[in-house]
Amino acid sequence: MKEIVIAMTGSSGNMGQATVPQLMEIPEVKKLKLLFLNTKKDKKIAKQYVKQFGKNKIEVIFGNIANIDNDRELVKDTDYVLNLAAVIPPTADYHPEKAIECNYDGAVALVKAIEEIQENQPKLIHISTVATYGNRDYRHPWGECADPLLPSVYDSYGMSKVRGETVVLESNIKTWSVIRQTGMLHKNLFKDNLNGGLLYHTPYNMPSEWSTQHDSGLLLKNIILRDLRSEVDEFWFKVYNLGCGAGSRITGYETFANGFGIIGCTPEKFMKPNWNATRNFHCMFFEDSDILENMFHFQTETVKSFWDGMAKTHPIFKAAKIFPPALLSKFSVQPLLKDSNSPRQWVKEKDEGRVIAAFGSMEKAENMSDKWEDFPVFCKGQGENGETFDYEEVRDIKNIDKFGFRLKHGYDESKKDEDLDLEDMKAAAAFRGGKVVSTSMVKGDLYTKLEWECADGHKFKRTPYTILKAGHWCPECCETQGVWNFDHVAKKSPFHAQIWYDTHAKDENNYYWYDDEFKAHYKKIED
Repeated sequence: MKEIVIAMTGSSGNMGQATVPQLMEIPEVKKLKLLFLNTKKDKKIAKQYVKQFGKNKIEVIFGNIANIDNDRELVKDTDYVLNLAAVIPPTADYHPEKAIECNYDGAVALVKAIEEIQENQPKLIHISTVATYGNRDYRHPWGECADPLLPSVYDSYGMSKVRGETVVLESNIKTWSVIRQTGMLHKNLFKDNLNGGLLYHTPYNMPSEWSTQHDSGLLLKNIILRDLRSEVDEFWFKVYNLGCGAGSRITGYETFANGFGIIGCTPEKFMKPNWNATRNFHCMFFEDSDILENMFHFQTETVKSFWDGMAKTHPIFKAAKIFPPALLSKFSVQPLLKDSNSPRQWVKEKDEGRVIAAFGSMEKAENMSDKWEDFPVFCKGQGENGETFDYEEVRDIKNIDKFGFRLKHGYDESKKDEDLDLEDMKAAAAFRGGKVVSTSMVKGDLYTKLEWECADGHKFKRTPYTILKAGHWCPECCETQGVWNFDHVAKKSPFHAQIWYDTHAKDENNYYWYDDEFKAHYKKIED
């Protein structure tokens, strides 16, 4: 039996804490090399791992993923590298610079450290995020990996993860994969989301396919197990969506309903419809999450089973049932409305850029009714313009084409990958408002870079896979850190327009950006 060494970043995070014990169940694992920040919290978790599994099994490295010397030490003499490191909201909202350092600079340094290893190079599994796709609503609730990447305005987390995964996709690493993790249900969910304004970023009508902490760790364990047995060679060199299937597909409203349901409450008793943003978040139903499930059979939990478990393991929820909902709301969630990261606080402070991003305009935000009877709820079969529909039919993956939810990607998708040629590249580029500069391509070769040009004349080199299969486009127009210019991009790119105009008016013409101090700005632009 071959013994292996696995390196991992993000070892103290929620996904990391679920993954470490599951990796230790793999018979071939000789040792885990785990990278931690040199903080009190990380030191405590590292100590727990060593105590639980032993010094011979756990090698602790204190450092920063953005430091290439730390990464070189981490990846040396390893067989697999799992990059779980991420600075996510709400931390990323308050400290965008930390998100950029970890999610992008960290990816650059880690990839370079792996590329430097010429012989016996480890395989990389890079965890990205559903935040790369940006906002969805009932008009296009379903999506797949090839869909446009439109990270939400002022979301440094989403943009830094888009850029970070590009580093992997365009790298010289010999064996890699990228997994876009959806929203993850985990044991610290309440603690992480009831300490700031992030709670109110979630639109009630946002479609979401959740995953759980346990199943995410189980997936990584099963990937390693099957790869060691050479059972899933087709897994590598691709991007995947990680969700937990039909039992985990719900809306933002239903997410709140499940959480408050533990104490016998409903969103109507706890919240008001005008507290939450109506757009500019992320999440969707994954039409392709079955691909990972069919390979690795990791989906063991649902949203219902997660909340049932939370009710059993957190006695505080039982105690909370004795208090009136209005009282609980007053002391638990309403104080968060005054947080600097709360949409209602943006309205109060006339932070026009953030308000426009979240609601469409200051006028819309100020005039939203606080009565639920005035608010159309997607999961109740209600659309914003008076439409009605059968929500269960919409949520059923079999009806994607019936309702016209499947997006277009600009080329003949009925063709097998090995049959794609330069004409397909030309069609895809044209659908994005641009063109292919390269004049030749080996038929079926999706991993040799071509030169492309966007509608604004920016030229760039990327592989056909990155463009056609992973949803990326012009790095200057779509992936500049601290800039969100999608009103402009959508005018010239039908590919991006088919999603952007679900929740944005064609005449908005807004250019959003952060300054050097990460203060939010916006201005009207003329096309």
